[in-house]
Order: sequence, then structure tokens, then C-alpha cells
Amino acid sequence: QVQLVESGGGLVQPGESLRLSCAASGSISSFDYMAWYRQAPGKQRELVASITNAGNINYRDSVKGRFTISRDNAKNTLYLQMNSLKPEDTAVYYCNAKIFRVEGPPLGYWGQGTQVTASS
Repeated sequence: QVQLVESGGGLVQPGESLRLSCAASGSISSFDYMAWYRQAPGKQRELVASITNAGNINYRDSVKGRFTISRDNAKNTLYLQMNSLKPEDTAVYYCNAKIFRVEGPPLGYWGQGTQVTASS
């Protein structure tokens, strides 16, 4: 059973930075797709950034230029570097991984989440 464990969240002032990590219990090179989602209180979970095994990267518009997603297959870890944090970035951040199959829906895995709070 694959396990994803996030770390690196915390309380920072607006304008500061954090780096989130998502450590997998197995090899992340088997994941076709990895992503960071976030969920603020009273809101739906939303996609923040994604990266495929081929290196294709996408960001939601509100984080472009501030956040950077990366993966280190040797360390089995996914990262999210977050710079110039804003109060509206405050949320629980979740790691997600998918394995696409020839038939049927993809296999999906979630971490337990890590809280990020940007507040003065």
C-alpha cells in the first residue's frame, strides 16, 4: 500500500516562503502524475500544481510565478516551493499521486495534508 506523507507546513508572515515535501513509501517513478492540492475552510479542494513523469508542469493562475513544483525520483519525494506567500494561500495542502492504467480509472493516492498559514 502506497503512503504519501507531507511535511513543511507552518505559520509564516505574508511575503515569506515555505517548502512542502511529500515523501512516498515507494518509488515515485511509478507515478504517472503527481500534484499538490489545497483546501481552505469552507471551500472546495483545488488543484495548485501538477507534474507528470514526462516533466509536464501546470500551475493554477493565482500561484504562477510564486510556486514551483518539482520531483526527485531518487529521493521518492515531491516538493512545492512557495514564495511570496499571501493570506489567500492559507489552506491545508495535500499531495496526490496517480498511476494511469490501460483500462479503468487511474489508481489514486492522497497524503494526510499539512497546514499552511500566511498571516500577520
